[in-house]
Amino acid sequence: MKLFKTGILSCAAVAMIACSAVPAVFAKTVKVTMKAMENDVVIDNKGTKYPAWTYDGAIPGRVVRVTEGDIVDFTLNNPKTNKNSHSIDFHAAEVDVLNEFAAVKPGESKHFIFKARRAGVYMYHCGANPMVQHIARGMYGTIIVDPKRYSKAYPKPDREYVLIQSQYFPDAENYAAMLENKGWTNALINGKIFNYDPVHDPNATKVLMAKPGERVRIFFINANVNMPVAFHPIAGIWDRVYVNGSPKNVLYDVQTYGVPVAGASTFDIVSPADHATNNAIVDHTMSAALRGAITVLMNRPDADPKLGKGDNILLR
Repeated sequence: MKLFKTGILSCAAVAMIACSAVPAVFAKTVKVTMKAMENDVVIDNKGTKYPAWTYDGAIPGRVVRVTEGDIVDFTLNNPKTNKNSHSIDFHAAEVDVLNEFAAVKPGESKHFIFKARRAGVYMYHCGANPMVQHIARGMYGTIIVDPKRYSKAYPKPDREYVLIQSQYFPDAENYAAMLENKGWTNALINGKIFNYDPVHDPNATKVLMAKPGERVRIFFINANVNMPVAFHPIAGIWDRVYVNGSPKNVLYDVQTYGVPVAGASTFDIVSPADHATNNAIVDHTMSAALRGAITVLMNRPDADPKLGKGDNILLR
């Protein structure tokens, strides 16, 4: 009997030690407030201005990042100085489209909560009428829902970046043309033409950076209003593709992966560890790539240690 009790105590002690070694993950409430703004933004590396509609004044809107199971407590303010109604549609939310996603008139606000139930990377955008115009003029962004923990299938990356592609329609008022996919002249990456490509635009000042051999994770959103994206890393291969960003949906060794309109996926790339290299991350649809959808990733030993980490995953 004494031995039996000792065995029970020993097992209990081992269980306590094992449990204490696994970090607990608790759901939390994340408060997010955004302001709908009708303001000019710079649309290229030369300083060209565009009469945009935005969240908080920038294209794209801020990155919202939560963990699977968290509660998002959201408020959208539409100032009375605006001329149009605006709204927000979180693709990560499972709610009532007629309630939470309803348009907000100038001078009013909208508050709602939702639980981020499914890990992945998702688009958010304005759904007010006409939706095509609100998205084309800049009202979009990304919400990342991280899984509760990393795993062998979904390892922790060394660096992370957010890339959002969209179409540029210079005639901001002609939403009928947007609907017919007419009048677009360029592709935007995170709100600018050739935003991170000094090869094709000498005025570009930013690139993505990593050290050789690092795992770089890219959260990619297709915010085009009409066109799918053929996402490809020139001079590289996607080590893993997570369809919709879900750790459950993993593909290995992919050269090009199609992302539909309003879709998103997560892409891992690992460069050779023994020497410096560069990648050009493109929409292999040439009409988009050569109009702005090219991003340079430099893999070099002196890569800026701050890029691709913390708040520097969306470079402005």
